[in-house]
Amino acid sequence: MGRLENKVCVITGASTGIGRSTMERFAAEGATVVGAARTQSTLDEALESSLALGGTGMVFATDLSKEAGCKALIDAAIDKYGRIDVLINNAGVGWEYGITNPGSMAALHDTTQEWWDDVLAINLTSYFNCTRFTLQQMMKQESGSIVNVASMAGVTGLYDGHTYTAAKGAIVNLTRSLAITYIKNGIRSNVVCPGFIDTPMVAAVTPLFDDPDVAKSLTPIARPAQPEEVASVNLFFASDDSSYCNGSVLLVDGGCTARAFAS
Repeated sequence: MGRLENKVCVITGASTGIGRSTMERFAAEGATVVGAARTQSTLDEALESSLALGGTGMVFATDLSKEAGCKALIDAAIDKYGRIDVLINNAGVGWEYGITNPGSMAALHDTTQEWWDDVLAINLTSYFNCTRFTLQQMMKQESGSIVNVASMAGVTGLYDGHTYTAAKGAIVNLTRSLAITYIKNGIRSNVVCPGFIDTPMVAAVTPLFDDPDVAKSLTPIARPAQPEEVASVNLFFASDDSSYCNGSVLLVDGGCTARAFAS
């Protein structure tokens, strides 16, 4: 306990899933949390559950697909607390978005320019903007930890969702570039690549794990992860426990990408 005492941690996509679990876990470790997402009501719920576990914090409703939304978030955190010690870039859309927005998770030949721009704005450009505004403050402090949540699809191919995979792959290599560039300013950058996580983003997929044979074909561990299991990895990279980790890519996928063929 207390691994993030006196640290200000900005967490995007904080209203549900991995982001909410990360905000709760960080608050329990003594952090001052700043949670961001689009919907005020779910953010308020996430903040209430987080503060009940300890720490302090605030939430900020904004559209992170827009440059102005990202700048407003980072400015609000600095205006309120004077610094940012940790940035967790986690906001994004996935397979559930493809159900509510047909075509957004298509293979390349079925992807329009509109959906390409839309998904990249949410899943990649938001990381770019939040990071560049945060870097300005972290460079002044000469310290900081940036944790980018990507996906196992950032290191392996998929048969569809090609805009999604392009964004996640870009996040992985952007993180490596950040790591070697800004470590001279005392800023570490690492990336977490989750697999199947039991969150609303992949709600259409997780029922498949109810069949044991299908579950084993999806991932060797034969179950989806809980968002708390990814939050623990985010905590590791955010804290001084990972003080020699810089440019690391940590897969949290139950062994899915470790094998060549399903058993």
